[in-house]
Amino acid sequence: VQLVESGGGMVQAGGSLRLSCVTSGFSFDDYVVGWFRQAPGKEREGVSCYDSSDGRKYYRPSVKGRFTISRDNAKKTVYLQMNSLRPEDTAIYYCAAGQFPLGNNYEVHRSAGDEYDYWGQGTQVTVSS
Repeated sequence: VQLVESGGGMVQAGGSLRLSCVTSGFSFDDYVVGWFRQAPGKEREGVSCYDSSDGRKYYRPSVKGRFTISRDNAKKTVYLQMNSLRPEDTAIYYCAAGQFPLGNNYEVHRSAGDEYDYWGQGTQVTVSS
């Protein structure tokens, strides 16, 4: 199993980045895929996830309206388009995949990622003010 992120970098506040995560080794179509981030000295936090079973997308409140998650099942790739970036978005971003029922009350921002099975190595996003 492999998850390989790319697209991170350094941008000024207000800028945009598009993260990609190419996966292999598991049945991508059957998995929830998500993005998490971890800033220095802080715990890992859920950013967004995409449930392919019903097409629902979930976002943490602070990124809703600025970030968009998408997936290409044919390419086994998940993306995170990040617009209007803020210094507080600075973190290492990780993609993850898991098989679990989200339910009607799932909130990605309350997840530390324990329900995910596979993880990428991370890509650094730095937003300067």
